Amino acid sequence: RRAGVDDVDVMVRPGVQGRGSFALLERAINAGVPMEATCGGMAACSTCHVVVDEAFADRLPEPEEAEADMLDLVMDPQPTSRLCCQIFVPPDCDGMVLTLPDEVNDLWGA
Repeated sequence: RRAGVDDVDVMVRPGVQGRGSFALLERAINAGVPMEATCGGMAACSTCHVVVDEAFADRLPEPEEAEADMLDLVMDPQPTSRLCCQIFVPPDCDGMVLTLPDEVNDLWGA
């Protein structure tokens, strides 16, 4: 799914299990969203770069330092760029739309 073609809708329902609220990367991969997740969710590769819809961006916690550092290096960063592996979706983000960039760069080990 790529920018401008297929956005990813996130549906949060009561009773969804997972760490915190839930790790979005795990749910995306389980749903068949094509993400490499080379680093295994450690905010160290940028292959799970997504752009959060502006209507939902302020509902998410600010990126922590490791994520912010990696976001400085992603291809074509946007103001609402995030790493999917670092997003734990709160219940007030029901229906959140994420867009996958056309290209991602694998910075694992760079």
